Amino acid sequence: MNIRRATYDDIPRIMEICGQARLIMRSDGNMTQWTGGYPSEAVIKADIDECVGYVVEEDVEKAGETVETVEATVETVKDRRLDGYFAFIPGIEKTYLAIEGGQWVDDSKPYCTIHRLASTTTSHGIAGACFEWCWSQCRNIRIDTHSDNRIMRHCIEKFGFTYCGVIHLQNGDPRLAYQKL
Repeated sequence: MNIRRATYDDIPRIMEICGQARLIMRSDGNMTQWTGGYPSEAVIKADIDECVGYVVEEDVEKAGETVETVEATVETVKDRRLDGYFAFIPGIEKTYLAIEGGQWVDDSKPYCTIHRLASTTTSHGIAGACFEWCWSQCRNIRIDTHSDNRIMRHCIEKFGFTYCGVIHLQNGDPRLAYQKL
């Protein structure tokens, strides 16, 4: 898999991916996360403008053209399919300033935050690729998710994040907060 900064050209596909991520959530019983068109195209554009939006591309093999030589061969060509999106944001996350029912593993060191992690209904390993890449960039990561998002909670815990407590989004909605240091 390849991870790179998102561009404006990626926005239509990113919006499709976010739509598919909503379908994954709904099919698993998570009916209230990412409602009202969130994340909107404006949110994705802001991520791109702030250089914090990233896409995950999976390598796929496709048959190439037959090459006419003494022995005819078919080349295998690697192509990349955009199957994931996330925001990776350095610095203080305002909604993380207050935490209930626990505390951050370390609240003194600089950290980065993962938001808006999304993948298609047919892709596998996007969360792991995201977490590995983010970990290679910063050794202090925070993330939050909805309590009904069992799939994301499993991925977060599998990668070794520690549950720290509950934070509240700007609109007051609670989210389970995790940190890996």
